[in-house]
Amino acid sequence: MAGVRIYNNAPPLHNPADSRLFASLLHFPQHLSAPNSASFSNIINSKVLHLNCLRKPRAVSVKSQTTTERRPMSGDRMLVFVPPHPLIKHWVSVLRNEQTPSPVFKNAMAELGRLLIYEASRDCLPTITGDIQSPMGVASVEFIDPREPIAIVPILRAGLALAEYASSILPATKTHHLGISRDEETLQPTVYLNKLPEKFPEGSPVFVVDPMLATGGTIVAALELIKKHGVDNKQIKVICAVAAPPALQKLSEKFPGLHVYAGILDPTVNDKGFIIPGLGDAGDRSFGT
Repeated sequence: MAGVRIYNNAPPLHNPADSRLFASLLHFPQHLSAPNSASFSNIINSKVLHLNCLRKPRAVSVKSQTTTERRPMSGDRMLVFVPPHPLIKHWVSVLRNEQTPSPVFKNAMAELGRLLIYEASRDCLPTITGDIQSPMGVASVEFIDPREPIAIVPILRAGLALAEYASSILPATKTHHLGISRDEETLQPTVYLNKLPEKFPEGSPVFVVDPMLATGGTIVAALELIKKHGVDNKQIKVICAVAAPPALQKLSEKFPGLHVYAGILDPTVNDKGFIIPGLGDAGDRSFGT
């Protein structure tokens, strides 16, 4: 596709810029544990690895300086990132299986979203650096600046599942719900709920979360609406489970400089607007209705 560059992994980036001093009390949320493999061991025939939870974090006081990393320079070309992590492939496989029950499907969508949001956030999180006192001595540290939260915009209703663990991986977020339904006959989108702020903070990242990028109608309508609230293309990162060429082509043409993070790319869309092979209706399968 013209104007689109696909990466199998997001490049490592680190280019801090100096800013104001900051002293704060920070507390970071503990990641939710991975699901018990027994809950779906009879659905998939692969070996399931048990993931260890992170240690419970402590509140710490830090006097420090703020830095921020610069995003990659993509010019007017849309970038599509498909991280080749085995866990991403695992959760996509669970989602694809037609025998996966609704509760397991919803959890798999949330776990996939956690990993994709991690990848998408690696180059746009403002950080605080400085020194703190550890039990054994002074240590140089780096935290996420809580004064500049990431805006999370889930596209209802399926986007709720993919964005569910956003606050467990990002220390500072604000969630703005956007409800868009698609007419099953015309495939045209209709906005039925809009909780976007009057204006997004200048330069702040906005993560738009929509599991299925099929024909592109819904995501294009969402981004056009978001841009009316003071957002530039390069501030936006689209998080999706599966993307197909029709949607990516429309995004490339209408939103140059956009970044898309996908669990997998599928080859085609059928005449009913479903991705093939895809994973079915993500909203219906997540919520059982």
